[in-house]
Amino acid sequence: MEKTKKINDKKLHAFLASFFTIIGFIIALILWKDDKYVMFYAKQGLVLFISYILIVITKPFLFFIEWILWIFIIVLWIMTWINALSGEMKKTFLLGDLSEKLKV
Repeated sequence: MEKTKKINDKKLHAFLASFFTIIGFIIALILWKDDKYVMFYAKQGLVLFISYILIVITKPFLFFIEWILWIFIIVLWIMTWINALSGEMKKTFLLGDLSEKLKV
């Protein structure tokens, strides 16, 4: 019973870290830095946040593809939630490889 609760807590923490992107990353960094599973998804949330910022900064230059990029980011975000709740360390498309390069 205790083991199941720990696994569910990890899933919830990983979900929250990815859902709240930068805020979730900071919370995970403070509270669950030693938990590899949570930090795996927290770093993916951080990469998502950086992607949001890049889209906002380059908005004047994007014109027609802006909406496509936003939809793509939202799909990646939802995929990260699903992966975080799976209980396995699954790399989300593009985000997984980029987040592994982050040394935190």
